[in-house]
Amino acid sequence: MDYFSLCLNGLCLVGQGVMHITFSGRFTGKKQEIQHFLVYLFLLSFMESVCGDVPFIIGIQLLVLYGMNRFAIGNRPPESCAAAVLAIYILQFSFGIINSAEAVVFPGLAGKPLLYVLVALATLAAFVICACCYGLVLKFLPPADGCHTPYIGLLLLPGVFFFIIELYILHTSYSSLPFLITPAEKGMHIMLMFLQVLGLGALLCTLYAYRQICQGFLAQAALDALTQAARTQKVYIAEAQMRYEQTKAFRHDIKNHLSVLEGLLGSGKWEEGRGYLQKLEKAAASLSFPYQTGNPVVDILLGEKLGLAKAEGISAEVSLCLPRPCGIDDFDLCVIFANALDNAIHACQADTSGKGKSIRILGERQGDFYRLAFENTCLDGPPPLVGTGLSNIRAVSEKYQGSMLAEKTGDCFFLNVLLDISLHAEDSSRQNY
Repeated sequence: MDYFSLCLNGLCLVGQGVMHITFSGRFTGKKQEIQHFLVYLFLLSFMESVCGDVPFIIGIQLLVLYGMNRFAIGNRPPESCAAAVLAIYILQFSFGIINSAEAVVFPGLAGKPLLYVLVALATLAAFVICACCYGLVLKFLPPADGCHTPYIGLLLLPGVFFFIIELYILHTSYSSLPFLITPAEKGMHIMLMFLQVLGLGALLCTLYAYRQICQGFLAQAALDALTQAARTQKVYIAEAQMRYEQTKAFRHDIKNHLSVLEGLLGSGKWEEGRGYLQKLEKAAASLSFPYQTGNPVVDILLGEKLGLAKAEGISAEVSLCLPRPCGIDDFDLCVIFANALDNAIHACQADTSGKGKSIRILGERQGDFYRLAFENTCLDGPPPLVGTGLSNIRAVSEKYQGSMLAEKTGDCFFLNVLLDISLHAEDSSRQNY
């Protein structure tokens, strides 16, 4: 082997090692460290020196890259396997396409200095094609999305299928190239290059379709969650209306109750009067709410959610009085309070630091706007990702020309919701009028 081939093989070895580890880390959303590159390059060099060009060296390389993903980078088995197969498969296909072009062009340049320049450019072109394909894969399956993780195993079967076909092409057609090539062989290599381009395109199309399927699964799950939340909120609204009717009926009969009580006391029936008064107190207590916000729907929701929180040892403080009319639909209020309180309770339950757990709810009018503030204790760490609950709250705030701001400081999470109630309150007033 001449010095040019030796240097080119060394550069190819370093290039593929760096690209494999970089792609694997970005595909799985894990941070790459310098020792990962060094260990993998050492293993590749060792395999190259021991195994040489044996047919199963690609399989060994696949196992080594899987081991790096699984044990060094720390990915789960399905993610490690998918990252290894995709990384090596795309690189092999990229070099396979260039090998087809080399088989057509290079035999006529044997022994000429131009051959060295073209070989170097062809190798660079293969790495460029590989890098572009890696970028498309990361675009179709972004690690920040995370939606592909539960179904990552679905990629293995088509990936392995394409991978085996490419290995067969490489070892049957490009294990050695002749110095002279007939027109028929040239046509065969052009056809092989076309097939490999189609294979690479088929992989990218498979990944795109796979992402759409995963997003469909997540969208259906989110729709089911919203449907369940809507049912729950309708129950809150129905219960609030029932409480309102009961309170209205009690107020209507209060004069009759007072007359009966007055008659009992006037006739000296103190025990009967005391018993009747206790019954009135029980009836009044059953109609009262632990939290008085001015909106019966919110009162019931706060009573249930914060009652669960107190049972978990979470203290609650509410300083809130909704204006009447405030112009905010009861259903939208349920969306805000239910999602905000569910997230706050879950965050407090996950906090195992032993510190006091608390939830605080504030509300105040600021001109034409009404601001709701939710504060809760949580684990000290990075802020949580925006899930379905916060997305629903943001959608409600935008419906009322407002905004939502979620931030985390130390072990406290803050959620602020600003709603424009001026126009909506006027509309409600006109309807009531």
